[in-house]
Amino acid sequence: MGSGGSGESLVTRGSVGVTLVTAARPGVSGRRVSLLPIVIGASFGRNLVIDANTGHVYHHRRAFAADGRRCRMELFAVPDLPEIREGDDLAALIRGRVDLRPDDVVCVASTIVSKAEGRAFDLDDFPAGPRAREIAARLEEISGDEKDPRFAQAVLEESTEVIMEAPFLLTESRFGHVGVNAGIDRSNVPEHDLLLLPRRPSESAERIREGLPADRVLVTDTCGRPFRHGQRGVAVGWAGLAPARDWRGESDRDGRELGVTVENVADELAAAANLVAGEGDGGTPVVVVRDFEWGDHGESDAHFRDVDGDLIRQAVRGWEFDE
Repeated sequence: MGSGGSGESLVTRGSVGVTLVTAARPGVSGRRVSLLPIVIGASFGRNLVIDANTGHVYHHRRAFAADGRRCRMELFAVPDLPEIREGDDLAALIRGRVDLRPDDVVCVASTIVSKAEGRAFDLDDFPAGPRAREIAARLEEISGDEKDPRFAQAVLEESTEVIMEAPFLLTESRFGHVGVNAGIDRSNVPEHDLLLLPRRPSESAERIREGLPADRVLVTDTCGRPFRHGQRGVAVGWAGLAPARDWRGESDRDGRELGVTVENVADELAAAANLVAGEGDGGTPVVVVRDFEWGDHGESDAHFRDVDGDLIRQAVRGWEFDE
């Protein structure tokens, strides 16, 4: 017999350890219960687990890690940030409103980074050229809605490649991000028409990080994804951490070596932060992720897919929209 907390299991030779898994409210430890070994003959090292919430019984080959430090993290929004203007010191504004720890990850919406860096413009700043007028006319014909060729011009000037022109503009930005309309925003831009993404978001993240006691900063945005409805938070810039955690060379739960798994941690943290930040007029532009641990894993600088290995982009390049 023995005892354990929620999520622990007991393994004995020739038997299966049974753990009663209890739900734990935030800030409250799971209830500790007794474990009774049930002899079932050869168990092949598996553990039987009963979920107290559902009554379901399941098994796995070996116990999951029970280190509580790696099983939870906290996210919270930085309160009471003012409307950001060009030249504002974002690090100072954040630093004055929250007590940060060195290992915090500070997720900053690209919207306020762009505002502070003077990336708000008017449509008149982008006189439309022939290609922009042609693109706008076709999009207007497809959608039935009026399209301003000056907006198309802004997208062209912010892009290194137009991957698709219809039924919407899909482009690669100058720092490698692929998205609709080069990520240009037409909302939440007081006194202007357009808000462009930061020129070099990772450099922006580094400047913010230099003014904070926290060691890690992400610049985030929202965009859609192939094969999925809706938008989610993604990272467009980072400082103090690699964008991806490299699991290659490690083993899965059955001992097989992982050969391709590179986990995009930057996007995962950005998506989690976006849940807290929210959207629309109730959104908050800075979220702190606390107690995220990288763990004993490799790092990868891979984030934006290389053009030569991007098979989807290559396919879309040769695709024509059929009305």
